Amino acid sequence: MNAHSDDDHEHYHDDDDDIEEHEEQVFLDESDIIHEVNVDEEDLPDAADMDEEAEDDEEEELDDSLHRFTGHTGELYVVACSPTDNTLVATGGGDDRSFLWRINQGDWAAELGGHTDSVASLAFSGDGQMLASGGLDGLIQIWDAHSGNQKCAYLNNFSGHAASVTCGDFTPDGKTICTGSDDATLRIWNPKTGEVTHVVRGYGYHTEGLTCLAITSDSIRAITGSKDGSVYVVNVTNGMVVSSLLSHTDSVECVGCGLSAPWAATGSMDGKLIIWDLQHSVVRHICEHEDGVTCMSWIGESLYVATGCVDGKVRIWDSRNGNLIKTLNGHSSAVQSLSVSKNRDFLVSAAVDHTALVFELSEIQ
Repeated sequence: MNAHSDDDHEHYHDDDDDIEEHEEQVFLDESDIIHEVNVDEEDLPDAADMDEEAEDDEEEELDDSLHRFTGHTGELYVVACSPTDNTLVATGGGDDRSFLWRINQGDWAAELGGHTDSVASLAFSGDGQMLASGGLDGLIQIWDAHSGNQKCAYLNNFSGHAASVTCGDFTPDGKTICTGSDDATLRIWNPKTGEVTHVVRGYGYHTEGLTCLAITSDSIRAITGSKDGSVYVVNVTNGMVVSSLLSHTDSVECVGCGLSAPWAATGSMDGKLIIWDLQHSVVRHICEHEDGVTCMSWIGESLYVATGCVDGKVRIWDSRNGNLIKTLNGHSSAVQSLSVSKNRDFLVSAAVDHTALVFELSEIQ
């Protein structure tokens, strides 16, 4: 029995040897090639890269907006909603053009001409009848935004800044226009005559170009931000610097005044949105972002603040405690400007991706 098992054992191994020998003798030659494909090793996908691309594609598809304006052919720098018309919006950008258009009415837009360089600032008068546009050509133009045939009539232009006009706004009472420039000055104008009433500059003020400004609801104070990271409060009536708000460590890109409290908010490339108590010139809250804050807007008379960032996202914050309430997606590149419609139903954003997006605010009231 044992001898028989040994024979079987030897025969079993002989079969294995035959199989192994047979397998070793199987070859492919050129005649077996059906099709030849050239592959560059650098083009072969890496598993990690494929996962990242899938995540990027998923993120690009996120779009929380309900309307997209695509009339511009370059980067958008500024957006302004009418203070009296719930759907009227103005946008300006790097294509040297500005438009008036309406939310959810994609078949109507009116182009405002006249600038020979990028339109960097837009502001409606308090009664919604006039629109001021400021360009990097150094000109400020005033338009009638509500003529009967919906065409804008040119009214006036101001010149006086020694460099590009970067920001501007009407006082809420409509009696004054304030403009800031790369020449590090704030100029205060009479909109009817085009005359300068005050020029703010020099010692005790910004040392580099102004980037943004906002005016308090009582039309008395203008708050200005600069590339030098400083923020100053100026009395519009006499042109005197009232106080300084110094906390940012990089260029201040945006500023806004609260309507329901004596607060202001400033955003900077240092990634911070700072809520200020204007009465005491002190910081209330700091809202940290992952990237630079390029624009902001108080949401009507509420205590919520919207910010736009270099990462293309729009965020909603509660100014009472500094908490993040919501993140809105839709842009593929940096958001440059934000504005809220009069009825607080819509938030409009303008971005480097050549588009303006409209977001609903029904959940945030």
